[in-house]
Amino acid sequence: MSVSLTVIQVEFRRKKIIYNGQMTVPEEEERATGTDTMFSVSATTDSGTSAMIGRSEMASKMDLLTSIEECNIALNLLLNNKFSEALDLLKPWSKDSMYHALGYSSILVMQAAMTFEHNDIQTAMTTIKEALHTCQSFIKGGIKIRTSYQIYKDCQHVLNTSQGVCGDTEVYKQFEGGVRVGIGSFNLMLSLLPARILRLLEFIGFSGNREFGLAQLRDGAVGHSLRAILCVLTLLLYHTYVCLILGNLLTTPGSIILFYSARIAVLRGHFEKAQLKFQDCILSQQQWKQVHHLCYWELMWCHSFQQQWGEAHRFAELLCRESRWSRAIYMYQKAAILSMMSEEELQKTGENVAELFRQVEGLKQRLAGKSIPTEKFAVRKARRYSSPTPVKLVIPALEMMYVWNGFTIVAKRADATESLLITIERAEKNLHTNPSPSEFQADDQCLVQMLKGLCLKHLGRLLQAELCFSQVLASEKRIRYDHYLIPFTLYELGLLYKQQGDIAKATRYIEDAKLNYKDYSMESRLHFRIHAALNSLKGSPVSSP
Repeated sequence: MSVSLTVIQVEFRRKKIIYNGQMTVPEEEERATGTDTMFSVSATTDSGTSAMIGRSEMASKMDLLTSIEECNIALNLLLNNKFSEALDLLKPWSKDSMYHALGYSSILVMQAAMTFEHNDIQTAMTTIKEALHTCQSFIKGGIKIRTSYQIYKDCQHVLNTSQGVCGDTEVYKQFEGGVRVGIGSFNLMLSLLPARILRLLEFIGFSGNREFGLAQLRDGAVGHSLRAILCVLTLLLYHTYVCLILGNLLTTPGSIILFYSARIAVLRGHFEKAQLKFQDCILSQQQWKQVHHLCYWELMWCHSFQQQWGEAHRFAELLCRESRWSRAIYMYQKAAILSMMSEEELQKTGENVAELFRQVEGLKQRLAGKSIPTEKFAVRKARRYSSPTPVKLVIPALEMMYVWNGFTIVAKRADATESLLITIERAEKNLHTNPSPSEFQADDQCLVQMLKGLCLKHLGRLLQAELCFSQVLASEKRIRYDHYLIPFTLYELGLLYKQQGDIAKATRYIEDAKLNYKDYSMESRLHFRIHAALNSLKGSPVSSP
């Protein structure tokens, strides 16, 4: 279903003309101006038909209100999966109109971020430079982050001092929406940084007030500006990915909103419902296959949460074959999922698990000269298969589930958590009865105990969970490779004490993980989790001794 745009109002030469499908400027006006003014605007009807967007050169300049209105149309087209039409509408004025330039370049940047193709990235970079040149032909501004932030603060001051003065004009609404999305996004993003970094940024003029940022975005989301949908999407991204809590939901039926709707279902533990919504998202458009890849990733996890390894493998295979975003992760994930299958199930796939793991290291990439932490983790784990007699990883798909914070999601379903616990206890038993322990034995046992403790914690069996976490910490000196297990276990134990109401003890364990360990796998990822946990502890009442 798509939003009806059967009647589109476009201001042309400061004169409002209503277009329904395709129309032309009256002949007498065309003869009077002596210019070719015929053009058409795409309109999507309730039946799904659409007219082709097109426009010949116009003699007059694009004014502000018209550019805002056209960009609003382009945004609606984008949200209704009409990606090419949106670009076609914006491109003719992308070198003359600031709004068109920013809209056109933003869509190309979004496309480049999803495809990760070199040509798309180069095109997006070129278009951004052109957009900056267009914007600088009446405004002057720095592209440095601090300068941009200061401009937003100045605009916010103007907004605050002009309340009730400018009235309810269209330009004022657009200005207000732009200020709210900018100030809100800056404050929200900066608030996620670890305290030591945030203190340095505050020293040079930044602020990272999370509640203020969220409030600004919420105010912007309920407004009627072009940026309202950007505020909504920012809030959805924050709530459905950054902090794993529920967010707001629009009724706009495009693939982007379908995707977020499905993601919210995942976070609620409604895996079956989410699977259907992700499939709807895939079927809703065919232009941007990268949106399909996002759905494949989520579907892979939905099936993994339910230990439906055959279906999970199907989507992991699609990602390996079609997506270029992180081929090392996709390959590792595929091999890890296959490792969870029985020998009979594995034979049916025709896959060689050891060979798949051996390919991971060659697929690792570098961005801006830096390796991606999760890829480094996958490469290091996969090296166990590099020898002629590889040592199998123990429950690697569940370990990656923890890396992506999936246990927090599975916790919404007691049945799924119980099922994971059974799998973990089976692995625990196999390790205890292994006749020839390898050099990885202690590491594997600690991993199993940490994941077992997580399941027990989410099932409310807190004393048993504490014993599992304590067993990992007691084995610290025996761990040879997976040193990340200790600080992560300290963090999880701290959260368990928080759940029990012992805030002082919770803070002590989490601070221990933060201050006394370094140079381990996914260190920065844990520090982000620690930062959020310590912030939540500050507002918790301290239990009496």
